[in-house]
Amino acid sequence: MAILENIRKRTTILILIIGLALFAFVISGVFVNGDLGSGTGKVGSAVAEINGNEISVDAFRQKIEQASRNSGNTSSMQLVNQVYDQEVRNSILGQQFDDLGIDIEQDQIMNYIKTIPGYAQSPQFQDESGIFDENKFLDFIADMKATIGDGRYENWLQTEESIIQGAKEQAYFNLIKAGVGATLKEGELEYKLANNKIDLKYVRVPYASIPDSTITVTKNEIASYINAHKDEYKQDESRDLQFVYFEEKASVTDEAAVKEGLSKLMNSSVEFNSQTKANDTIAGFKNTADVAAFLDRNSDIKYDTIFKSKKQLPSLFADSLMALKVGETYGPYRVGDLFKVSKMIARKANGSVKASHILIAYEGAQRANPEVKRTKEEAEAEANRLYKEARKPGAVFVELARDNSDGPSAPNGGDLGYFQEGTMVPKFNDFAFSNGVGAIGLVETDFGFHIIKVDEKEDIVRVATLGREIEASEETINNLFTDATKFEMATTSGDKVFTDLAKESEYLVRPVNKIKALDENLPGLTNQRNIVQWAFNEDTEIGDIKRFNINNGYAVVQLTASYKEGVMSVEDASASILPKIRKERKAAQIIGEHQGKSIDDLAKVAKVSISNASALTVKSPTIPGAGREPAIVGAAYAMSEGETSGLIEGETGVFMVTVLKKVDAAALDNYSTYANTLKSASALQVNRSVFDALKEASEIEDNRTAFY
Repeated sequence: MAILENIRKRTTILILIIGLALFAFVISGVFVNGDLGSGTGKVGSAVAEINGNEISVDAFRQKIEQASRNSGNTSSMQLVNQVYDQEVRNSILGQQFDDLGIDIEQDQIMNYIKTIPGYAQSPQFQDESGIFDENKFLDFIADMKATIGDGRYENWLQTEESIIQGAKEQAYFNLIKAGVGATLKEGELEYKLANNKIDLKYVRVPYASIPDSTITVTKNEIASYINAHKDEYKQDESRDLQFVYFEEKASVTDEAAVKEGLSKLMNSSVEFNSQTKANDTIAGFKNTADVAAFLDRNSDIKYDTIFKSKKQLPSLFADSLMALKVGETYGPYRVGDLFKVSKMIARKANGSVKASHILIAYEGAQRANPEVKRTKEEAEAEANRLYKEARKPGAVFVELARDNSDGPSAPNGGDLGYFQEGTMVPKFNDFAFSNGVGAIGLVETDFGFHIIKVDEKEDIVRVATLGREIEASEETINNLFTDATKFEMATTSGDKVFTDLAKESEYLVRPVNKIKALDENLPGLTNQRNIVQWAFNEDTEIGDIKRFNINNGYAVVQLTASYKEGVMSVEDASASILPKIRKERKAAQIIGEHQGKSIDDLAKVAKVSISNASALTVKSPTIPGAGREPAIVGAAYAMSEGETSGLIEGETGVFMVTVLKKVDAAALDNYSTYANTLKSASALQVNRSVFDALKEASEIEDNRTAFY
């Protein structure tokens, strides 16, 4: 607010400066779209009104449409809220720009574009030296404008508005930052607060020494506290709900049916062929000659021909699957929402190798690091030396690789992990698969010379899996609808309360508290905007119940509470206010009981110990054994060495302190470093603090809930 006050005092000067520094511009075709505002207008209904400036719902929807094209998995309400926040910002700051006469020239816009990585770092807009080329950028815009019908130029015009807005904001906030500073005296104070040390001895009578049960707080006292701290106890309009979720999922009967269906597919069956008027024998999964075709017809999982190691199989069933012989089957077994039966198709003994290597590269070798300057002959000599070293008893291959290898696996001790045949270059592959575990060899490839160590080997298998999804049957879905409808009818009849009826039927009641009008996600139900809209509908009353069709089932929802925008009620604020009032009462009680006592007497009477704390600073006011106590350390900072304080109310208790020693930090010749740090910290806060202050002072009418 102090920053804003300085702006107001200097408004005339700022306008003169801006008038001299900036010139209004209109650049036809580039950096303009007729109206350079935020897209607000009078067309149609207003989604919001900011200080009398309406944001038309038509323009708002166009921007949401553009945002949706550029978004990933962002939900519709997230897009609405993002665009709304940006429009509010544009409108509030736009009014400031108009009041101060801030406008932007083309060169300033271009300078701003150069700070946007998406443009400045794009090779499309760079010259041969990798520098952003303004002409290439402008040619690109001109080409888009000349190409009619693909929508690119129309999208650019909206992007252009954002760029202009960003450039104006940069100019506006830079003007404010120019007035933000810190004097050398302020820098000196900052230095002293951070470096002047204080040693204390203290006594703390903790608030916890007085039981909460002994402190009685009335509703009137809570109400008085709220009135005295209204800004701290403001609340948005919100609602409380509770619901029972009827989830559409397979029943035990459905699961049994899926398993039975798999069992029927295992063996051959006889079916009557209406065309040939004869019985056909249909091969089952166990004896089919064409596994791929069988799975295409009967499985929710396609045939995977890739050989896999044990760790690539489902962990709970890997041992059983690896134990199968070729042609044997295992299952049914369940993995997630699938029942599976697996058949061993083929096995490769030692088909996967885990190896480590030391690569000795040379200049000119494939993918050699440019820093490698040794010749091929030098590389071969070094490889032979390391090969002999690696074969010595007690040699640690991991260390040799880490210290000598030119390969990217060097930090991992040369470990290449597991690989199957054909993955590595031929000579490397042949050694790894032709030698046993523990073997060490030297081979040459296009990458250089490799000292290879075979670490482990394991079998790999090809497994065909017949899988069926576990889904709710039509009967189960119908029963679910019936159960949800019956529960809804029973709760709306008024004979019994919602929670009692749910308990009787063993349904889980899930509460959701303080949802806002623009929320869309409910815990346990995810995106359910329609439920939120119903809860905030002016016709919906507390106690009303409704059944909603949702993804994978139904929810029977009851509105349980409604909170108006404004100051919180006594009931709603009690939970946070009671501890504060109790703390104030306890502090007053402790101070009243021990007024006038010395520090030693206080310790004896209160039955607490005298403690010491050393090297405390105002910037780090944490007292060992007591926690963060800025008021206590701040009071001690103002005391003289040897002085004892009175009783001081702290965060965790009432304190009495004696200053044992004060050590002032050595004086500096210049405090400009600290002054500059303060200035930088203040400048970093300008953008957010100024906008927050402007928004707080604005009159904003938010009509989003009328449209979304």
